[in-house]
Amino acid sequence: MTVLQPSDAAPPASPLDRRRELAEFLRSRRLRLRPEQVGLTAGLGSRRRTPGLRREEVALLAETSTTWYTWLEQRRDIRVSAPLLDRLARALRLDAGERLHLFVLAGQPLPLSTAPSEQVSAATERFVQGLTQPAYVLGRRWDYLTWNPAAARVFGLGPDLAPDERNVLRRLFLDPGRRLLYTDWACAAAGMVARFRSDIAPYIGEPWSAALIEDLNARSPEFRRLWARHDVWSNPGGLKDFQHPQMGRMTFEHLVLRLPDAPGLGIVVYTALPEWDTPAKFARLMARPTVDAGASGAG
Repeated sequence: MTVLQPSDAAPPASPLDRRRELAEFLRSRRLRLRPEQVGLTAGLGSRRRTPGLRREEVALLAETSTTWYTWLEQRRDIRVSAPLLDRLARALRLDAGERLHLFVLAGQPLPLSTAPSEQVSAATERFVQGLTQPAYVLGRRWDYLTWNPAAARVFGLGPDLAPDERNVLRRLFLDPGRRLLYTDWACAAAGMVARFRSDIAPYIGEPWSAALIEDLNARSPEFRRLWARHDVWSNPGGLKDFQHPQMGRMTFEHLVLRLPDAPGLGIVVYTALPEWDTPAKFARLMARPTVDAGASGAG
């Protein structure tokens, strides 16, 4: 299913807007640094009339020419490569969120080699574990990175999952038993592949994404057919309707919360909907002995 943008949506930013934002962002990051913070001396007897680093100092640290960097801050229409952006990010001591912002303003995808590793921060872990409703963190290739007890009960996420079992798409297409858990498996599969295509777009061509897609294409005719349709669905929410092995039919609404400091990662949170008495069934499921957790869920 291809998502159409509303006719009254705001028009995309013009190249000049992006160049202005990029120039002002770089200047602000340059002016907040002192020479000693980046291993430079303040100058031999010279007094600085303005705070922060000079343009030539940033160019030196980024291994580029002063003219080129000056043009960048002057909003000139010049091409910016990903390796040079990476050097600029290091020179200006950008954190993960600022690095991502730099690449977005420059119109470049964030390379995997410069993206933060798929490490769940302590704050994110506490947030997920503190939720009473099912929640988990998905990585770039849709691997479960962490989950809370509610998600373990509902989706069968045990502590000793094999690598293949940690991937949403492999569970969906390569485990025949999972098909019985969906009230409409074909619809669920089509929606998931369309969402995955939207999520994986910034990383198409990366070896790890190509390996996953090639493996699924080779092992699942259904995935191969759906992938060839090129459907895209970027809506961050949706419904999950399934037959839980212990509780019967249940319906949840889910929402994906993106993590600005971890590009490609997202927290998926589920809310029990009134249909099929799902809140009461969920409460009974959570009241069961711990030994049942993760035995056979619906994820």
